[in-house]
Amino acid sequence: MRKWLIPLGIIVVLVVIIGFWVVGIKNTALRHNQAVSKEWGNVETTYQRRNDLIGNLVNTVKGAADFEKGTLTAVVEARAKATSMTIDPSNVTPEQMAQFQQAQSNVSSSLSRLLVSVEAYPQLKANENFLKLQDELASTENQILTARTRFNEQVQIYNGYVLSFPNSLFLGGSYPEKPYFKSVEGAEKPVEVKF
Repeated sequence: MRKWLIPLGIIVVLVVIIGFWVVGIKNTALRHNQAVSKEWGNVETTYQRRNDLIGNLVNTVKGAADFEKGTLTAVVEARAKATSMTIDPSNVTPEQMAQFQQAQSNVSSSLSRLLVSVEAYPQLKANENFLKLQDELASTENQILTARTRFNEQVQIYNGYVLSFPNSLFLGGSYPEKPYFKSVEGAEKPVEVKF
């Protein structure tokens, strides 16, 4: 009887060790997934800050200049489209990420046209509120870059963990690969502003 007890005890101990190991893999994947979601929240927060500032900027420009309506309309419409997009970071797809990035790119492009067009209005360029908003927008763009970079770093950690063997074997597709932020097509070319 004792002959069977020792091998059975060894098997039970091995099963328990493997069980704890698999639970550890799943818990670590969950922590990495939550970290990606947190960083995505930071990305959305910085974009929201930019969108809030754009509203103030547009109102300042409207109040200080008889301004080209098309440029203001483009900024307002791009902002509205960008704020209407939401992404669930736990189920994000490359297509959703591309749509989000395109909407944000449209905001940046429209905002650039607005700021360049303002050059024709010296009284607006000297307006203290306008200058402060410009500085805030520049700061926010830097925060957006930082948030996107941190998101990509966390996605790299997450993807590396869930796609590596044997983790991928035990996670069984319950933690799919997440897409990175990528530059929009043509981002390597300088922005062309037309009047």
